Amino acid sequence: MSDTRTSLATQAFAPPSFAHEPIQANSTAGFADDFAAVLENNGGHRSTIGCVIPAYNEEESIAEVIEALLKQTRVPDVIHVVVNNTSDATVKIASEYSGPHEITTDLGEQFTEVFVHDIGKNPDKKVGALNYGYSLVEGYDYLLGVDGDTIADKQAVEYLESEAVADSRIGGISAIYSIDDRPIKGGIAKFLIAGQRTQFAAFNLQNLLRGRNMAVLGGQFSIFSTHALREAMRQNHQNSPWVRDSEVEDSLLSLQIKSAGYLTKISPYARANVGGMTTLSGYDAQQVKWTYGAIELMWPGQRGDTKGQPLHPNLRLRWLENFGMLTNLFVRVAFVTLLAGSLSINAFVFSPWWLIPSGMAILLNVRIARTMKDSNSRDVLFAATFLPAEMFMWVRLSHFVRSWSRFFSRKKVDNWAMQAKAEKGGGLGHWTPLIVLIAIAIAMTIVWMLIGPMAQSTILWIGWPIVGVVTVLQTLGMFFKLVRRYHGYKV
Repeated sequence: MSDTRTSLATQAFAPPSFAHEPIQANSTAGFADDFAAVLENNGGHRSTIGCVIPAYNEEESIAEVIEALLKQTRVPDVIHVVVNNTSDATVKIASEYSGPHEITTDLGEQFTEVFVHDIGKNPDKKVGALNYGYSLVEGYDYLLGVDGDTIADKQAVEYLESEAVADSRIGGISAIYSIDDRPIKGGIAKFLIAGQRTQFAAFNLQNLLRGRNMAVLGGQFSIFSTHALREAMRQNHQNSPWVRDSEVEDSLLSLQIKSAGYLTKISPYARANVGGMTTLSGYDAQQVKWTYGAIELMWPGQRGDTKGQPLHPNLRLRWLENFGMLTNLFVRVAFVTLLAGSLSINAFVFSPWWLIPSGMAILLNVRIARTMKDSNSRDVLFAATFLPAEMFMWVRLSHFVRSWSRFFSRKKVDNWAMQAKAEKGGGLGHWTPLIVLIAIAIAMTIVWMLIGPMAQSTILWIGWPIVGVVTVLQTLGMFFKLVRRYHGYKV
């Protein structure tokens, strides 16, 4: 284990603080006025921020991540880069920034120091790196967690700290995440990034419209009150904030912070670009790990050392997401199946009513795309042309099916290792849902051909009304989301 560090020094810095009056989020304009007043008040509590960057094979991005932190209007008081299990030049590149830094920002002269820790082979992977970093900054007021591929806007830390200092009830607050699609090359990569940008936008928007209550304080760029972390550790009899027995360590910690009586929030202004998945295998492995871990938290009963909390307020959005995915799966599979069956016996009659759900989906997707702060023509085309968004939905449905299948099979799999393998180009598991779907389609075709005309007609007579009712309800849900006020939020 090598530990690159120099002497630590600190310098007084007065961060902006909120006024004590509650902020009303009736509109972004009103919120912005209150927030501007907050930033003008620099006489409040002088907090300290320790930044932890867990890094695994991040040679392509680690320099930009550190530089973005050093360019912040509110620079963290100390930055610890914790490198684990790396096989590339992450340590060498990060070490070029190690040592003290005196920085002149819009808020005045500031001082920080960068330390680089190579903790070598670490069986706990990212969780181990985070906990190692926590042991280094637990004496600070706040822990700023930053992924090794996340590039923050220059005022991100300032915004997060300002709101956290203003309200001691806040245990953690997350930035708004997106993905910078400008450097992305290749058709598949551009398609996947466009879909992920839409996915992030919809998730951020849902959390903002729920009173800015954040279901998951993502490790990409979130600030945590160390007091809240200690309380969560105490209540759960843990020696460290993050535990290794969960596939979604950030979701579990968010639940624990909420259960300890603190708020988990999302900032309407702090922004950061995260690293997106540019291959089908990598995206599949990431989504399966996240969804599988969320299911373990949602499902009642004890699985390993983590007990499911199906009624936890932070998991309501997760239940809605999974129910929505189940509905999407049923409608699409049932519609294609009934359509094929109807065409096979010349019983299909086209009705323009079936165009309404697709039209509603397009309008909703376009509106979400337009809420992106850095929305571009590719985002709008992805939403408006229907086919790309529909293809991406099928990709997400494959992750949904794989996650629940793995959960019910109770098969023990190291999803962290599978994601790392997939990101390197290995693994073919993402093709499994397609192969199974083809096999089921062949089997259903054979069965359909074997049953008589009367049975075929009966199936169609029962099936179409059921699909129709579910589709109407789903379309109404999209309509209400479409006409809902967004209060001027930009994601």
